[in-house]
Amino acid sequence: MPDTAGSTGRTPETHVIDFRAAEQLLAARDPRGAVKLLDQVIAAHPENTAARLLRARAFFAAAQLRPAELEFTVVLEREPDNAFAHFALARTYERQGRDDQAKRHFRLAAALDPNPQYLKAARFDT
Repeated sequence: MPDTAGSTGRTPETHVIDFRAAEQLLAARDPRGAVKLLDQVIAAHPENTAARLLRARAFFAAAQLRPAELEFTVVLEREPDNAFAHFALARTYERQGRDDQAKRHFRLAAALDPNPQYLKAARFDT
């Protein structure tokens, strides 16, 4: 029987385990550890938007703003109605001092989801 896991011994099941472990690492404030696990998951499943969103969050938490921006952008290319991704991309732009771009994405997030946090950040009154 051929080896479907490849030379790494990784299987779809271990990728799910790695994804869940990365969620736990991020919650435990170890974003770099989360990124390492997610790199493997995304290498095997580049179409997995959930893994990309989690890796974007981990990059953001590690203050790796350019990689976070790139990942949030990939997520939004695939899911343009993802309010959280717009909000998180806006926060990323805000931390980079790119206020006009941040404002646009805050407003998109609020338009897609009337979450009070999104509405407050959108500052529609200004």
